[in-house]
Amino acid sequence: MIGRYFSVFIGMLVILFLNIYPVSSAEADQMSIYDFTMKDINGKDVKLGQYKGKVLLIVNVASKCGYTPQYEGLQKLYMKYKDKGLVVLGFPANNFGNQEPGTNQQIQEFCSVNYDVTFPMFSKISVKGDDINPLYEYLTSKKTDPEFAGDITWNFNKFLVGTSGKIVNRFASADKPESEKVVSAIEKALK
Repeated sequence: MIGRYFSVFIGMLVILFLNIYPVSSAEADQMSIYDFTMKDINGKDVKLGQYKGKVLLIVNVASKCGYTPQYEGLQKLYMKYKDKGLVVLGFPANNFGNQEPGTNQQIQEFCSVNYDVTFPMFSKISVKGDDINPLYEYLTSKKTDPEFAGDITWNFNKFLVGTSGKIVNRFASADKPESEKVVSAIEKALK
């Protein structure tokens, strides 16, 4: 019983300390993509820190979009470069035209049946607006991403993260995964 009260007391002290001494802006500036933990498509926690040293292509995806066939190109990229260090991370989002209305299970089934997706897929999130997921707030903020910041404009926006965890490029929805522009940036990041 005393141990339980002690745990509650320590928890309250931690909360009080964080409220009195919040994380400084300098500490926030030191955040990296590796500090985030996301839920995979099955609801399990995935620490993005496990991808340290890899090149990441982070994409907000949707199943009922004119760009949905890009799943095929994303899968081809993943298969071609995964042994060299590329990981494609798919983040379903329903922010644009209700083009990702399904549940995580429906999204996973759609991707598997229609595009044989084997790259990591994550639980549906919001990539813009008042309920923006903290990862996408980080990716799109001028403070944390001064070179490639800006709102997500539509489904299949792509962020390329280098082996150091720094965002090294960003591609629009219309930039196909297998385009020379995207492929050459990935190959450069993998060197």
